[in-house]
Amino acid sequence: MKKILIMTTMLLTVVGCRNGTNDHSNKINQTAMEQTTEKMAIEKVLLAYENGLNTSDVSKVLQVYAQDGVFMPTTLPTAKGTEQLKESYTSIFKAIKLNVKFTIEEIVVSGDVSFAQTSSRGTTLIHANGQTVAEENREFFFLMKENGEWKISRYMFNKAK
Repeated sequence: MKKILIMTTMLLTVVGCRNGTNDHSNKINQTAMEQTTEKMAIEKVLLAYENGLNTSDVSKVLQVYAQDGVFMPTTLPTAKGTEQLKESYTSIFKAIKLNVKFTIEEIVVSGDVSFAQTSSRGTTLIHANGQTVAEENREFFFLMKENGEWKISRYMFNKAK
């Protein structure tokens, strides 16, 4: 009888541990799925930004920025907020036409904030002289959720070489 009680206790312990493990595994799987969903949403923002750059569409660019977004280009002044962003991108698109492709190197999400590291390659058409030159940059995006949507909060880039 004693052996049966010991075996029953051991069996219940194993079953209990397995159920706990399943709950833990389910939580891990749910967290991983949520992370994947958030990363996919951020990728869409980055691709929309790429599209805005390649079509020289200021309104598309502004749609992916937060209200208080900050743009820190390598050789131009920092632009803060919607009005300065609009002025900066309007000026840039008057001077050049980009044709670039982003490669997403890394996306890290923590709650309602995220950062993404990308690289880009392509060409730039300089309107002033009609010359097309190679374009290659490294980019860093800091994103935040604004009204439940991912938006670029801070963005900077520099030359890869």
